[in-house]
Amino acid sequence: MPDYIAPRRDMNFVLNEVLKIEESYSGFEYYQDKVSAELFNQYLDVAADFCQNEILPLNAVGDRQGCSLKDGVVTTPDGFKAAYDKYVELGFPSLTAREEFGGQGLPNLLRTAIQEMTTACNWAWGMYPSLSHGAMRTINHHGTEQQKQIYLPKLISGQWTGTMCLTEAQAGSDLGQVRTKAVPNENGSYAISGEKIFISAGDHDLAENIVHIVLARLPNAPAGTRGISLFIVPKFNVDAEGNKADRNNVICSSLEHKMGIHGNATCVLNFDAARGYLIGPEHKGLLCMFTFMNAARLSTATQGLAISEASYQGALAYAKDRLALRALGGAQFPEKAADPIIVHPAVRSMLLTQKAFAEGGRILTYLIAHWVDVAGVTQDAAEKKKIEDLLALLTPIAKAFLTEMGVECSKHGMQVFGGHGYISEHGMEQLARDMRIACLYEGTTEIQAIDLLGRKILKSDGVLLNNFTGMIEHFIAEHQNQTGIQPMLSKLSELLAEWKSLTDFVAEKAKTNPDETGAASVDYLYFSGYVTLAYVWAKAAQVAQSQIAAGSTDEFYQAKLATAQFYYSKLLNRTKTHAANILEGGEVVFSLDPEAFKFD
Repeated sequence: MPDYIAPRRDMNFVLNEVLKIEESYSGFEYYQDKVSAELFNQYLDVAADFCQNEILPLNAVGDRQGCSLKDGVVTTPDGFKAAYDKYVELGFPSLTAREEFGGQGLPNLLRTAIQEMTTACNWAWGMYPSLSHGAMRTINHHGTEQQKQIYLPKLISGQWTGTMCLTEAQAGSDLGQVRTKAVPNENGSYAISGEKIFISAGDHDLAENIVHIVLARLPNAPAGTRGISLFIVPKFNVDAEGNKADRNNVICSSLEHKMGIHGNATCVLNFDAARGYLIGPEHKGLLCMFTFMNAARLSTATQGLAISEASYQGALAYAKDRLALRALGGAQFPEKAADPIIVHPAVRSMLLTQKAFAEGGRILTYLIAHWVDVAGVTQDAAEKKKIEDLLALLTPIAKAFLTEMGVECSKHGMQVFGGHGYISEHGMEQLARDMRIACLYEGTTEIQAIDLLGRKILKSDGVLLNNFTGMIEHFIAEHQNQTGIQPMLSKLSELLAEWKSLTDFVAEKAKTNPDETGAASVDYLYFSGYVTLAYVWAKAAQVAQSQIAAGSTDEFYQAKLATAQFYYSKLLNRTKTHAANILEGGEVVFSLDPEAFKFD
């Protein structure tokens, strides 16, 4: 595993200089006395120490050992449970939970920054506690007061963990095909029967109980997604006081054999008349489940950022140390047998690409986490609606784009190492294997693309897009006199106009052929992702250029500005290909009859 050092300087740049957390949270009573640069530093320093010294050394261990299932008992890799116990002892599970149930009430933004570090150090381990937060949010938003009192304190303390159970063999992203049944019992509970697959952290030995959030159908429920309800199904039954009781009839029947994240138990769970409890209204389970799913999708975006950073750090250290060939312009280190490979343009380009996606992704994920916080506490209905619209638009963009870029960055990390990148002892190939799942779970890139273009953009008649582009246009106008970043702002303005033009083009074609939406959606998502990252990079460049103009000689700001310029000069050109693909239309996609797809 490559060494990892938490990028605290850049984290603080985003938190304190781009987002200005002390100012941006100060207007909300809920966060009074809970947000300061000093407080965030204290938590992040402790988290960095924990991640680098406790779970980073376990990353390769977990990859080699994986999890085991014997006699119905799932065991995690060596050291995982001890690390989890320390994580709980440090109070991390309770950071962002509501205070009335034992939480500390701190912003989700802080947990996002911590999750970045846990994922970068040990993705598989980090999934165990991270899934609990989605379960907490779902119960807090949709559960009864009794359900909150029973389940939230133990989830918040970390004594229990949570999962979400959606997928079935015949129902992946098409949840309308879910077959798991929920039959009412006389005591008000339900007998849940069915099989769920691909359940991350579905069973393990880290916590004393696991709270499953499960989609199932009531008797005589309507077909499709309108007939799905949501249930709480604990691994161990719970009494009225919230204490663990007898074992429930939910069993891990097998562990999935996976490409990566071997240290996380991905389970096939069998529910055999397991006792469950309805959460939310009957037949509204999918709507309630989106509370969990959207949190998971934003968490997955953070995973893309984390692996981009981890792979960049590993590649950078190697590129500075590995000697191979001479610089094309002449020896840069004549005293050495060869020059470090960082002198070669191709290597520098890969490193800058990783750096641009990692640091740009950090701004985007932290910004979204901040908006989640504001939406949760603001008393201004108009502000709440505006932010929720922004989150609806940016969730599929962040989830899909940052994970796809994480895959690219992990590829570059291996490539910088050359043949050594393919060897497991260096850890770069593990990053690539672990990263690949993020483009698949919580809705594939293609599912996110159709959600973005079909549901969010076209169904809103472009309102969600116009809200976001209007915010960017305001930023451009606000800084139009800052000469140092004018080329970026000009390019960003051009891209906004093109984004709207492409949207109008697809909307018009889709009027006569709905398949045009699907044919354009993936290119549209990539285009949207590059422009969105261009916006956050413009924000970073604006701050850095202002510091330089004020006389700062800190190399950090020079590097930030140079990376922004690389993004605008080299990476934004990719939008041209995606735009051309969209304008080509979808006719050629359907030119081959399905029966003509053959391999013989």
